[in-house]
Amino acid sequence: MLTFRIVLVEPIYSGNVGSVARVMKNFGFEELVLLNPCELDRPAHLMAVHAYDIIENARIEFSLKDALKGSNIIVGMTGLPGKTDNKHFRIPAYSPKQLKEKLAGNSGVVSLVFGREDAGLRNEELEICDLIVNIPTSPIYPSMNLSHAVAIVLYELSDVESGVRYLAQHSDIELLYGHIDEVLDDIEYKEHKEDKTKLMLRRILGRCDLTGREVQTMRGILRRIQWKLKTGEYGKSD
Repeated sequence: MLTFRIVLVEPIYSGNVGSVARVMKNFGFEELVLLNPCELDRPAHLMAVHAYDIIENARIEFSLKDALKGSNIIVGMTGLPGKTDNKHFRIPAYSPKQLKEKLAGNSGVVSLVFGREDAGLRNEELEICDLIVNIPTSPIYPSMNLSHAVAIVLYELSDVESGVRYLAQHSDIELLYGHIDEVLDDIEYKEHKEDKTKLMLRRILGRCDLTGREVQTMRGILRRIQWKLKTGEYGKSD
């Protein structure tokens, strides 16, 4: 089955954390992870109302890597889907409804990562996300309150249908990305294109919903390529 983890990155206002907890309880979500949060003072209590137990049970982490540990797929939220900086951080951006359709039929832990109220997620944080989600809003005032954004995403995902296709652990996918980096170095891929190519491959593979077996098969192919490059035995077959 699919299980969801809501990750708030460096929330600034405790009232927003309380409101997020309330929204989570509204739609039946329980796991909250807070990365370097603000002080969870009285406003958090007041805004959570009868959902303060979610904050009490929240996991506090001090690195994004630890916050995402155990994830099968990582979904980053952005309010700027059109800004690419000539890289591939935010292409393509799914709507919450499209995310639901994308996840349906799968099984595993999905981490939904929401950024800071004032600045969102940084480029290096979006880099590690498998999928990027943007909530379509009016261009006149596209910025949303954190808890409102969480509410829209969780509403869409509250009745998503799980399946038996178990997604690969994100840690295994990171090993695959590292292996691809090795092969690019082995073939002396053009240095000025390397970073963009690596990011593009992450975006492509992030959209593929890879299983553990698929990841291992791809790594087996990469190992074979490396062996052929090392030995120079291109014309031989097993």
